[in-house]
Formats: sequence, structure tokens, C-alpha cells
Amino acid sequence: MSDATTTDLYEVTMAMSYLREGMTGPASFSLFVRDLPPERGFLVAAGLESALDYLSGLHVGPEDVDAFASALQRPPRDLEPLLGVEFTGDVRAVPEGRIVLAGEPLLEVTAPLPQAQLAETYVLNQLSHQTVIASKAARCVLAAAGHPVVDFSLRRTHGPQAGFQAARLAAMVGFAGTSNVAAATALGIPAVGTMAHSFVEAFSTEEEAFRAFARSHPGPVTLLVDTYDTEAGVRVAARVLRDLDRGPGSAVRLDSGDLGCLAVRTRSILDAAGLPDVRIVASGGLDEYAVDDLVRSGAPIDTYAVGTRVGVSADAPYLDSAYKMVEYDGRPVMKLSSAKVTAPGRKQVFRRIGYADVICLAGEHPADDGVPLLETVMRGGQRTGRRASLDECRQRFASDLRGLPSAARRIRDPIAPRATASERLGSLAARVRRRIAEQTAAASARASVPERTVSGPHGSVSR
Repeated sequence: MSDATTTDLYEVTMAMSYLREGMTGPASFSLFVRDLPPERGFLVAAGLESALDYLSGLHVGPEDVDAFASALQRPPRDLEPLLGVEFTGDVRAVPEGRIVLAGEPLLEVTAPLPQAQLAETYVLNQLSHQTVIASKAARCVLAAAGHPVVDFSLRRTHGPQAGFQAARLAAMVGFAGTSNVAAATALGIPAVGTMAHSFVEAFSTEEEAFRAFARSHPGPVTLLVDTYDTEAGVRVAARVLRDLDRGPGSAVRLDSGDLGCLAVRTRSILDAAGLPDVRIVASGGLDEYAVDDLVRSGAPIDTYAVGTRVGVSADAPYLDSAYKMVEYDGRPVMKLSSAKVTAPGRKQVFRRIGYADVICLAGEHPADDGVPLLETVMRGGQRTGRRASLDECRQRFASDLRGLPSAARRIRDPIAPRATASERLGSLAARVRRRIAEQTAAASARASVPERTVSGPHGSVSR
């Protein structure tokens, strides 16, 4: 089986019906986030590269058809219309690393309807998950206020692939390193790590553990000092580092307790021991809120290691994201469900100074100055350019972050900018809404016409 089967069953049933009905005209779907999660002033677009990898390789083969048939408990011949389906459409998207707002399309797919439908689940999964993680990590960078932040999330992310993505996304928004060896190697990210409490416990004393670790690792080392009594551990670490002349570049790590108070005591002990160059690393359940509190308190912490809460975006683990049809075969469409209304037509977003963004129709050029966010990244099922490098994504994020209003950057009680719709988009939405209302009224009227009963030689007949 291929990744074509990594989809929701209803995508398969719809695509099969479209094919049987001959509904293969071009359809456009827009992927966007309706509302930002609580305590979020912005999002960082991410997951595009994974989505493009999937689309460029999408092909329904015989094993996929068998899997679909098994899932539907139908003979494989019933699913044969799907055999050979591949993605031949176009994709316009916001490049990874750019900051986006609620309601703005992150991606738009235009392809024959069955293809565009089959793409929904995987593409929505990748952009939703990676955007929420990148946005969480970006807030950690903001909270750290210039202090290095490193990724320790792998052991508790929702699977190894999610851990790899978390390391990449964290690096994209400014993290200084990751504990994930695979990600560090593949992406050229600095690998970081220290020791576990089990290492200390394996030796008779902390000093034996620290000296053994230093013997195995020439150069600067980071010693975990809170296995037993933290302040005592700091004093032991200071003695070992001073004896071995390992001060510059080395560090001690605090992983539990009142990190702010312990950091103050640790700094005092290290300075008194003549080790002002030994840094303090803090870890243990940190996220942007805890980092913000520590930085604001003036805690003498040099590096923040964040893990679980960031790798799973614990306070906001999902996005209110959607992948909705906006046009079929040249006909603009929209959804009118309560609280889930969508805007019709293919779109473009223009970014203006201060994030006074305008959502327009594709091809529309607003009178005010603005930079378009969506770019054509796939045409005819093929990428239009090379894969974006991590450095390019970093530069996009850094550039966008500089222009983001300070109220949106706040860790607590941020105020998110709101994009507005152009006049032409608003007019189209009004026309489509009227058309739907007229069609609904006509259908209702037809359904409410009572049947006439006519008497004849053979009895009464309804007409």
C-alpha cells in the first residue's frame, strides 16, 4: 500500500462517486484556520514541504484499491475507477516560515475534483500539526528574549516522525539545537544533550559520576546537578570542573524545583568557585509561559531546554483548520452552516504594514500597497521549484516577526491582527449567498406543492 491509503474513508467514497458520475472538472479547495487557539497572536505556516512530497507522489495502485475495497467490504472491481488516480493539479501556498492570521488561506489546491478530494486528509494533517508546533516553538523564542532555546521533545512527541518535525520546526523559528540525533544529522542542526539522572545514580557518588563523564567527553561538559540535593550537586560540579580546568564552555543543568531561586543560588556558588564562565541550563516541564516568567524574574539562566509541552503544543494541541471547496468547474461555492461559513472563490492574501492583511480574490490587486503571500508551488502535479532550505524558512520567519505588532507577540493576552476581506470578495460572497438562497427556496417550494387527486373510471389517481 502507498500513502494514498492514509486518508479518511469518506474521501474514498466521495472520489469514487465523482468518478462514476463523470464529475472530473477542476475544483479548488482552500485550507485555512478559522480561529486562532487561545493565547495565540499569530501562527507560523509550516508543513508545506511534507504536503508537496505527498502530492507529487500520490498514485493509487492495485494494492491501494484492494485496501479501499477491504475497508468498504466491497469487491475490488467496484473500486476500479480509482485505479491509477494521481495528482495532476496546481497548488498555491504560503511558504513555510511566514506568519499567518486567522481566515487566511495557507494553501489552495486546484485539481480534477476526485484528486483534490483525495488530497484533503493528508494535506490537512501535515499543515495543521506542523503549523501548531511551529507556532508554539516561536513563542518560546519570543519568551526567551535572546537566550538560546533548545529542543528536548523527542521522547514524548506523538511518534518519531512528529519528533523529527518538531526539531525541524523549532530550528526554523530560531532554536539553537536539538537532542534528536536523527534530526540534527539530517538537517544540520547542532546536537545538544547532557546526562540523565540514571547516569548519576549508577555511580556511588555524584563526584564519581561527574569525573567519569568528563573523562569520556573531552572539552566542555554539562553536568546534571539535581539528582539528590541541588545546591550540594552544584558544589560538587564546581569542584570537578575547577579541578579539571573545564570551566569555559561547560554548564550545569537544573531540571526540577524552583528554577528561578535555584539558578540564583547556583550562579552564586559557581562565581564563588571562580567559574563565571560556566553556564546554567534549565529544563523540566518548560514552555513559553514558564520561560517568560523566569526571564522576567531576572533568573540567571543562560539556556532554556524545552520538551514535552512544546513538542505536543500542550496548551493548544490542535488548530481549528479546514479544507473547503471554494469553486467547482468555474462555479464559486460556499458553505453557510452556522459558525462555519466559508468564503467562495480562489484567493490571494496581501500583507500590508502592521499586518493589516487583506484577503482578496485570486488575480485581484488591491489599490493599497501589499505583498502577496500565496505563491505557486506546484503546477500539473510537479513542484515549480526546488525544496525550500531550512535557512530560507528561518529568514522568512525572522523577517515576518520583525514586522509583527508587539501586542501579537505577547506571551499572555496577545491581541491578534485580523485580516479583512476585499470589496470584490465580499460582493462575490453576497451573490453566491443569494443564489443559494434562491435555489433553496425554489427546491422547498417544489417539495411543498400538494399532490392533486383526479377521479377516473379506475378510481382516484394522484398527480
